[in-house]
Amino acid sequence: MEKAFTSFISTCLLLYYVMASSAMTHTNITPDQLALLSLKSQIISDPFHFFDENWFSTTSVCHWVGVTCGSRHERVKSLNISNMALTGKIPPDFGNLTFLVFLDFRSNNFYGNLPQEMARLRRLKLLNLSFNNFSGQVPAWFGFLHRLQVLNLRNNSLTGSIPSSFSNISKLETWNLDFNFLDGHIPKEIGNLENLRYLNLFGNKLTGSIPVSLSNASMLETLKLSQNFLQGNIPDRIGNLYNLNGLSIEDNQLTGSIPFSVFNISKLEVIAFTNNSLSGNLPNGLCNGLPLLKELHLSLNKLRGHLPTSLSNCSELQILSLSYNEFDGPIHSEIGRLSNLQTLYLSKNYFSGINNLNGSLSQEIGNLTKMQFLYLSHNMFTGEIPNEISNLVDLELFDIAFNSFSGSLAMEIFNISGMRTVSLSANNLSGTLPSNIGSILPNIESLYLNGLTNLVGTIPHSISNCSKLTILGLASNKLSGLIPSSLGYLTHLQKLNLAGNNLKSDSSLSFLTSLTNCRDLTHLYLISNPLNGMLPLSIGNLSTSLTRVFANDCKIKGQIPNEIGNLTALLDINFSGNNLVGSIPASIGNLRNLQGLLLSNNKLARIIEDYLC
Repeated sequence: MEKAFTSFISTCLLLYYVMASSAMTHTNITPDQLALLSLKSQIISDPFHFFDENWFSTTSVCHWVGVTCGSRHERVKSLNISNMALTGKIPPDFGNLTFLVFLDFRSNNFYGNLPQEMARLRRLKLLNLSFNNFSGQVPAWFGFLHRLQVLNLRNNSLTGSIPSSFSNISKLETWNLDFNFLDGHIPKEIGNLENLRYLNLFGNKLTGSIPVSLSNASMLETLKLSQNFLQGNIPDRIGNLYNLNGLSIEDNQLTGSIPFSVFNISKLEVIAFTNNSLSGNLPNGLCNGLPLLKELHLSLNKLRGHLPTSLSNCSELQILSLSYNEFDGPIHSEIGRLSNLQTLYLSKNYFSGINNLNGSLSQEIGNLTKMQFLYLSHNMFTGEIPNEISNLVDLELFDIAFNSFSGSLAMEIFNISGMRTVSLSANNLSGTLPSNIGSILPNIESLYLNGLTNLVGTIPHSISNCSKLTILGLASNKLSGLIPSSLGYLTHLQKLNLAGNNLKSDSSLSFLTSLTNCRDLTHLYLISNPLNGMLPLSIGNLSTSLTRVFANDCKIKGQIPNEIGNLTALLDINFSGNNLVGSIPASIGNLRNLQGLLLSNNKLARIIEDYLC
């Protein structure tokens, strides 16, 4: 009996010890550990096992991956779990990390609402939740985080309006809310953020006008409001933001003229107002107060008048984009002073050249030796293409299509090693394609020579040396001779347009067989050329990416090969106005993507409807 009692006492003591040890272990778990373990429990995907192989209750939280503790209290001061491909939610317990100063969750797959309890993180200076899938409205409790200096919420799915309580974060310097789904007006209280240096609201659904009070945030260095639905005028007082180096309000619905005060912000490096409905003239002193300007984007507006000669004072200018406006008059020779210019967009205006008499393009354009992209299409330029273009040794794209340039087609001036695109279409140019075109344009990718007044001669075989060509446009000219089979060496070719010439082929249309090597070919236009041959069986071996074949009015004879049914990506076929005979092949029924089929004015015998039902 006594022995049994002793055994019972021993068992009780052991049980008490185990329970006490367990309780002791539990009480040793700090509030920070509990908060982070709660976060860990909400992670449903951890593909790189950052948490599975770390973050244990048996180790100090200060040794966990992504955690930095303060030296005095050993409380979690910084948590950086960015770029870990984690998926999960932030639990309410996360608000217990009250010593947090830096929090970085960017580039993961966190989702759901931001819990109200995060309002307790009053010591936060940096909060980066960008590139996740957080949803719900932007919380008003952000206004309680008075020490916050950097707030990055970009690329999430946040909705609703911007709370005016943000104005309480008086120390805020950087604020990213771009690429969300925010609507409503920009709160006027933002003007109270006297320390704000960077504001990015790009790519939302914001409406209303730009608040005048924004001009009170005088420390602003970058302001991005592009891709919203903002209306009204640009406030004149925006010129009070004298520290601005970047001002982007593209892709909105702004109207009125550009305030002259904008052009007096001497620190500006980027002005971007593209795609609005801004009107009026550019001021004569446009660049007198912009010594640092590198980019001026004003395309797709309703601006008009002459370009001010003071434009040449923007000596640091690298990008000048004025396309799709109503500018007219000359492009002055002073443009040659913009020695740092790399991109010039002047397409779709009414520019007439160096003066209103002959409308020629200034030779000084050859001074722009850093130029890479030159767009002058859809204007009223006349005269010859300046030989000085050959001085632009960094030029990659040259587009003067749809003007009235005249003279001989001197392709030699484009003998620039980096030239990728040449577009001369719809000008009054004449001449022939040089026999050595392959060595003149060794790196050309897109060549547009459609609709020239008097382009004659043959297509040189050396064009096959332009091995990087993806687009070749020679339509609506006076080219003659055989279509060279060497086109088949252009293995990257995607679009070939030879329509409206006097080109021929042998009776088997062997050039079509050669084009079977062009596995990326999507568009083939042969309209109105006297090919006078038969479609080869090899037509079925053309690129499986081919979507359009237009060969109407080409004097093609014989039958349509059954193999055409192999081209299953075809959307449009036009063989009308030829001398085709026989039955329409049943394989046409294989072309399930076909939207247009024109076979009229031939001698075909069979109705097609049965194959397409």
